[in-house]
Amino acid sequence: MSNLIRYFIAVFLIGVGVMLVLANFGFVDFGFGTIWHHLYPVLILAIGIKWLYDYLRKWGTHWFLGLFFIVFGGLLILDRFEVLTFYFKDIFKLWPLLIIYFGFLLIGIERGQNGNFVFTFEDDDEKKSQYVKKQNFTVGSQDYSQPNWKVEPMNINTFAGDFYLDFTKAFIPEKETPISIRSLAGDVHILMPENVEFRIEAHVKAGEIDILGNDWAGVNRSYKYETEGYEAAVSKIDLFIKLKAGSIRVDHV
Repeated sequence: MSNLIRYFIAVFLIGVGVMLVLANFGFVDFGFGTIWHHLYPVLILAIGIKWLYDYLRKWGTHWFLGLFFIVFGGLLILDRFEVLTFYFKDIFKLWPLLIIYFGFLLIGIERGQNGNFVFTFEDDDEKKSQYVKKQNFTVGSQDYSQPNWKVEPMNINTFAGDFYLDFTKAFIPEKETPISIRSLAGDVHILMPENVEFRIEAHVKAGEIDILGNDWAGVNRSYKYETEGYEAAVSKIDLFIKLKAGSIRVDHV
């Protein structure tokens, strides 16, 4: 928090200094209202630059907000220097940026291990499996039902999409394997062999949870389940699934 306060104080001092220079040359009238009118766009721009910089350095996740604040603050600054006309209320005119954002989501933008950006298409199985353990902010369904597919730790965050995981066809290693799925909207269907121990923590903001025939539907539903032999088992699967809207279903086969 102290670093954040120091950051804003630094931006404020820089902005005041710029305003004083402009006032000395007669470009602006130096008053509190005028200062704030010209300073807050600089603050918005600076926050955007910091967020985007943090994301590029792998310190943060706000790349879209960073880009949005840079564009928004930049347009406000151009308005202050009468290059174009753009008011704070015109923020709604920037809605096409959301189209660009969802375009990136559809192809799946990720950062590889070397720090470079990697684009993974939903129909590219090889790349999808290569980066699935750190897959973030994607749209599309995923099917894990190939013969002898290898069960590995997963941490998947999606905006929308369905998941089908058939563990009866999987190679399950002799260890505890955590699998986490978070999505705004979608359905998760899991087939679990009766001889495989597992536990699950399921959360649905609005929708349905069906774990081995135990069914709950409605708003803010949660359920935790653990098989009897889970603690003593060598091969076991630890599931965490959280949906804003959708259904979670686990069946024994």
